[in-house]
Amino acid sequence: MPSARIFYDADADLSLLDGKNIVFLGFGKQGSAQAQNLRDTGIPNEQITIANVKDSFADEARAKGFNVEHDFSKAAEIADVLFILIPDQVQPGVFNNKFFPKMKDTAVIVVASGYNVFFNLLKFKPQQDVVMVAPRMIGSSVRSLYQKGRGFPCFISVEQDGTGNGLPIALALSRGIGATKAGAIASSAREETAMDLFAEQALWPNIIMMFREAFNVLKEAGCSDEALCYEMWMSKEPAEIFERAADDGFIAQLKHHSTISQYGQLSGSLKLEGTSTREHFKDILYNQVLNGKFCKAFSLIEEDLEKEGAENPLNELYRRSEETELAQAEKRVRARLAELL
Repeated sequence: MPSARIFYDADADLSLLDGKNIVFLGFGKQGSAQAQNLRDTGIPNEQITIANVKDSFADEARAKGFNVEHDFSKAAEIADVLFILIPDQVQPGVFNNKFFPKMKDTAVIVVASGYNVFFNLLKFKPQQDVVMVAPRMIGSSVRSLYQKGRGFPCFISVEQDGTGNGLPIALALSRGIGATKAGAIASSAREETAMDLFAEQALWPNIIMMFREAFNVLKEAGCSDEALCYEMWMSKEPAEIFERAADDGFIAQLKHHSTISQYGQLSGSLKLEGTSTREHFKDILYNQVLNGKFCKAFSLIEEDLEKEGAENPLNELYRRSEETELAQAEKRVRARLAELL
């Protein structure tokens, strides 16, 4: 498979944004960061509108000097470009009902996640450009890295090229928020969705399970709650390892460990037979993620996620997870620490 193309500042023409009304639907972490970056890049404040319900995020937007529009229909009518930066699960209801009917036929719709586009949950007009500009950073880092002049990793794609100008406008917007400073990677809604959901449903669940069972085995061997919690995660050593991996390389970072650690990790990982795990991962990817099975199942519980208590399925999952020995031990350790402060 060929390498992905990477776009930089020189590939983007900011003049394509001249005179365009840019609306941000949502002013959470990403909305706040991207709107401020865009303004600091040189897009006049009067060209930027924040579409948001009356809440603390709207107050924050006003405090930062942005024009805020609570009437979504009015925001939709003026938008030449619309950034959709509200949670995935509420996007279809808000966009399809409040924005889609009022938007210009040639408006540009920008998503930061491939989920709703890949699963065809959003409505678009044939002449509209639908692009993905997806920072691979939390909003606070999107802002802080921009301010430091460093840029941040980002995925970019054109999902519907209604005007024939989808890529140039996507690049201009990417540059506007600071994404092409470090290089925007050509991707797709399918690729972004596959990797994102796979990590959430295959990779991290297995990591959580392995920590949980490793904790149980060591606890049975006589290790204390305090020693285990600090050794396994509260010392922040795992975070430091991942940071080193990002800087030096996934394998090369091992050279920062002791010789015993290096030998143990390398020899141990090579001994592990990964065929069954690979097949398990493939099953999740193809028979749960990409075929829409998870999407359909999640859509059935979306309304329940707004409920309180045990009727909310997410709360029930937290309750069950918090009953594990690992979670209970951590609770005891943190309670002891609080008593000492």
